[in-house]
Amino acid sequence: MSSNNRSAVQSLGLIGLPAPVRELAAQRWDAVIVGAGHNGLTCAAYLARAAKRVLVLESRERIGGACTIEEPWPGVRMSPCAYLAGLLHPLVIEELELPERGYSWTPALNGLFIPFDDGSSIQLDEDDEQCDAEIARFSPRDLAGWRAMSDVIRRTRDALRPSNERDIWIGEPPTREQIEDRLGNDEEARSMLFKWSMSEFVEHYLQDERLQYGYLGQGVIGTNASPFDPGTASIRFHHSSGRLGGFPGTWGYVQGGMGMVSFFLCDAAQEAGAVIAAGLPVSQILPGEGVLLEGGEHIQARTVISNADPRATLRLLGDAADPAWRAQVESVPIQGCTLKLNVWLRELPNFRARPGVCEAHHFGQINTPLTKQQWKASYTAARDGRLPENLWTELYFQSAHDPSVAPPGTHTMSVFSQYVPTVFANGNWDDYREQAKQLALSAIARFCSNIPDAVIDAQVLGPSDIEKRVGLTGGHIFQGECLPQYMWSNRLRAKTPMQGIYLCGACTHPGGSVIAMNGRNAAMAVLAEN
Repeated sequence: MSSNNRSAVQSLGLIGLPAPVRELAAQRWDAVIVGAGHNGLTCAAYLARAAKRVLVLESRERIGGACTIEEPWPGVRMSPCAYLAGLLHPLVIEELELPERGYSWTPALNGLFIPFDDGSSIQLDEDDEQCDAEIARFSPRDLAGWRAMSDVIRRTRDALRPSNERDIWIGEPPTREQIEDRLGNDEEARSMLFKWSMSEFVEHYLQDERLQYGYLGQGVIGTNASPFDPGTASIRFHHSSGRLGGFPGTWGYVQGGMGMVSFFLCDAAQEAGAVIAAGLPVSQILPGEGVLLEGGEHIQARTVISNADPRATLRLLGDAADPAWRAQVESVPIQGCTLKLNVWLRELPNFRARPGVCEAHHFGQINTPLTKQQWKASYTAARDGRLPENLWTELYFQSAHDPSVAPPGTHTMSVFSQYVPTVFANGNWDDYREQAKQLALSAIARFCSNIPDAVIDAQVLGPSDIEKRVGLTGGHIFQGECLPQYMWSNRLRAKTPMQGIYLCGACTHPGGSVIAMNGRNAAMAVLAEN
């Protein structure tokens, strides 16, 4: 069946309805996918390529979920949540021919820049020689330790995620025993994956305390846990395990913005015959029968794949949810702790440690660090329902690589920050949103001479805003925690106990971020049964 949808790339995700709802409801579909996030669209593309009649239903007018493109100000294009690509699976890129559709990715080879309160700074370049030289300048005694820390990540990536069909992200999730068999006698790798906190990880390899606390944020990205909590070192590995563009462990920028990934996947699905309908919220999932729309229409399908988060899927299933499965879903923490700022700038931030508004560090990622005590206090405050005194921030500048996303002479800055409460002890996010914005900008202004003066405007998204705007329960960007106890074979399976019901989102293996393998794995699970 051919799709009558508009191109998502050309319309920036505003694809509309392919046909009147009554016509969609009059047909019987092989599969209905609830939610047009990037994983749902990936799943649709693979199923349609296998000659299945696929309908994707998206409640919002624009497809893409957390990985989309919006225009918060005229001429400024930003993704509300996803901002950088590093874990998008090369197999999906190849099989769905994304480069032929216009997909282009620029690695942020300048790596991670961290300024410190004492006026010093470090640029952790992706190039080993340049990074070694910077470590030797900053803290000579840490050069061997830095190399050892980088090497355990490399060894583990090569063991678990080789660039072939043995990659454990492809297909059914591995058990801990299977993972340990791959690791052999590598006790450091085993500790990193299953045991160490991020604090233990950095302290095992590094001596300079600035370097230690400057790197702690890499173990808690999107994770409602302290860097002093067991298992957070595995978050660092998860985010270092990609092989995008042939650059192991490297992140970078998608031309046009991260939402283009979803739009390319949408067009691939439509070209294969999938039908995508935007602006049609689902009110109920009926195992073995299909779904009900909020308008009351029944869409018939023997298979339903949910790209919604598992708590949202539970609500849609209602009493039809298997009790044991319900208990597993409810056992996975799904409270977000992330504050996201989308910022429009007159010029890029001018860091006092390395002055200038178009420097090497602007082309990588930037962290504004916290001391260990500030990390602990920040996490405790958020868990107690209060804004902390200090925020950790990670900064990204799409416009430095891609001027097309902002009006000439201006820039975009994505600010990813932690920790903030999901629910406040007193009041709600409407009461604290402006204070949270000022707190994040102050964290940056500590190190910059032109912030906040360079800020034209800023959009603020706390966990409740992310839940409301994107549909992620609790505002958790990974549809549930990615700590070791919730990963691999402990993660929710694509196939559920309910008849014909599957999951394809970040709640499934291999976990959170813009990966797309979750969607491919779900499609393969469906095809294996049908």
